[in-house]
Order: sequence, then structure tokens, then C-alpha cells
Amino acid sequence: MIRELETIVLTRDIPEHSLRRGDIGAVVHCYKDGVAFEVEFVRGKGETVAVITLESKDVRPMHPNEILHAREIKAA
Repeated sequence: MIRELETIVLTRDIPEHSLRRGDIGAVVHCYKDGVAFEVEFVRGKGETVAVITLESKDVRPMHPNEILHAREIKAA
């Protein structure tokens, strides 16, 4: 079960926000019954790239044995 302030992994590309499958975000709000989440994605310096509503199929919890990966993102 995904909870607020948890780190999640995006399961699909979202081109309109320059986000790719595997990008890491933070849950800032959980909707009733965990059917959707408000998720914030930030750059390395802490600037918000996007805060978007995603369905549960669009995200998954980050597993403890996974490693973070950095990539460059163009300004929106």
C-alpha cells in the first residue's frame, strides 16, 4: 500500500511533463482507497518539475534493493 510522503517509481512515460518510466517521485496526497495519488517530481536542486494526479497503475513503490539513477531533463 502506497502512503503519503512515500517514494514511488513511475511505471509509464508521461511526455507532456518530460517524465519517463522509472522516474522517482514523492506522494504528496493519497486519494480514497488508494485509487489515485498526487505525486511531485523534482530536479536535483529541489525545483518541482511536475505535481500530477496519477492512478495506482501509473506508480509502484520503490523496492529497497533498487538504486536511484540520474538523467537530465529539459525545462518545461
